[in-house]
Amino acid sequence: MGGSARAVRANAPAEGKKRVLEVHGSEVDVVNRVLEHRPGLKPVETYETQIKCAVETRLPTPFGEFRLRAYENEIDDLTHLALLMGEPEGKDDVLVRVHSACLTGDALHSLRCDCGHQLRAAMERVASEGEGVIVYMQQEGRGIGLLNKMKAYHLQDEGFDTVEANQRLGLAPDLRDYGIGAQILKELGLKRIRLLTNNLTKVVGLRGFGLEISERVPIEIEPNGHNERYLKTKREKLNHVFEKY
Repeated sequence: MGGSARAVRANAPAEGKKRVLEVHGSEVDVVNRVLEHRPGLKPVETYETQIKCAVETRLPTPFGEFRLRAYENEIDDLTHLALLMGEPEGKDDVLVRVHSACLTGDALHSLRCDCGHQLRAAMERVASEGEGVIVYMQQEGRGIGLLNKMKAYHLQDEGFDTVEANQRLGLAPDLRDYGIGAQILKELGLKRIRLLTNNLTKVVGLRGFGLEISERVPIEIEPNGHNERYLKTKREKLNHVFEKY
């Protein structure tokens, strides 16, 4: 357990580290909390024969040209994607973003969250390095689905935060499963990665499926008047680390 925590490299200044500990406790505590709520966590090998790349095509974007791969699987019957730039297959310490789909943020440019900005920042960062992978998981609303996310938004309009809204709907704060994403990375021959995330739960989740996280690379978006409470809730209740604010 201690080894898992030591592998999370936040690279934060001393004051940022102090704030992280004040909010979350030690990263060992974060690991324990995640495992406590995920007793059925399965090793990545259980997914070994359950995904396959169905097609690869070109994806020209304002950030450069990516290779877009679509994956079929026998677990959730959804099509998950991987955007690749360069030739990252089989290499160590490749920059990786595992991004959960957010229609309102990614496509409709919502300011209620930081998702769309994070996706664009990830594409820009990968392009600046000339190589990397973005796994795009169909896990809308932290896994609760689009309709439930809209219901949660309605509750947030009434004053509940994003965690409280899920709970009012009888749903867990975060239902995402990182097993398929981990298997996609394994299919690409990636075993040790630099993970572009602010979410310590995601770090622990991917490690639980056999991936080594050599570095956690922050991907922070400046808050606006619409998402300040959302970001504060992510920091205080969902194990997110923010070093700038």
